Amino acid sequence: MLILTILAFGLLIGWLAQLALGQDSRNYAQGLMVGLAGSFIGGLVVSLLAGDGLAIRPSGIIGSFLGAVALLAVMTAVERRRQPVRPTKRSR
Repeated sequence: MLILTILAFGLLIGWLAQLALGQDSRNYAQGLMVGLAGSFIGGLVVSLLAGDGLAIRPSGIIGSFLGAVALLAVMTAVERRRQPVRPTKRSR
């Protein structure tokens, strides 16, 4: 049951991060991945900095969202950089 809760929370945080950045929120796999990784990174860092330890507190939830947004922004920047540049037509 705990694993299902973690997966649902990661999916929710990833979906909210996609909405915050104005991306297509129908990519559930990317949302889940970003939500889980962002929750781990951001939630852990913010919870430990706030002195909450590993308990579930609002600071960890906010950190999870911020971590997911940051991770999604980095992933988007890397994906855009990898796309080939399309040549433009020059008008004469």
